[in-house]
Amino acid sequence: MSFKADVITLFPELFPGPLGASVIGRGLEQNLWSLNTTHLRHFASGKHKNVDDTPSGGGPGMVLRADVLAKAIDAVSPANDPRPRLLMSPRGQPFTQKMARDLSKGPGALIVCGRFEGVDQRIIEARNLMEISIGDYVLAGGEVAAMTLLESVVRLIPGILGDEKSRDEESFENDLLEYPQYTRPADFEGRSVPPVLTSGDHGKIKKWRQEQSESLTRSRRPDLWTK
Repeated sequence: MSFKADVITLFPELFPGPLGASVIGRGLEQNLWSLNTTHLRHFASGKHKNVDDTPSGGGPGMVLRADVLAKAIDAVSPANDPRPRLLMSPRGQPFTQKMARDLSKGPGALIVCGRFEGVDQRIIEARNLMEISIGDYVLAGGEVAAMTLLESVVRLIPGILGDEKSRDEESFENDLLEYPQYTRPADFEGRSVPPVLTSGDHGKIKKWRQEQSESLTRSRRPDLWTK
């Protein structure tokens, strides 16, 4: 069974966006994974199809309603759906490469894209939504965050990348940043490719790359290095 992604959003026209390009898009065309978007407003009632309301207790902005979200979630993810239900949220747990690997091995995911001041806490609890953050900053909505998450996951699905081995030495694999990369020309504005990379000695190349990864991780991401 291929990876199936369902996205609940107020802006379905934003998809597939970058997910329809390059190797990710080819995988979509080849049915290696699937993407379905659901318009949240279709589940609102009343003349104006309101999906949000003012925060209880006062304050600025608007909050997505639990009852509207519940109808949308239940429509695309019934109780027996084995896929995790994710809510893109700046207060969520940080998304990691390990999480991407784990998701890529599963049946897919339901992703809710937040908007405004967020969503009613009761829907998070009632529908067991796992809050996920892609960084310590705030976006206008969860759509770009959902695309980021999906791209990082989908590219790990077998058959998506042309060279599966290229994933093994990437940044964050084994908690290290990737070593510097070089290609032709051999000389660029007085800067040469490190001689070890053109030596043909694979043992020395492997050792150099490991040392570079460790050095970069120590200096740029001490939080990873301590792990």
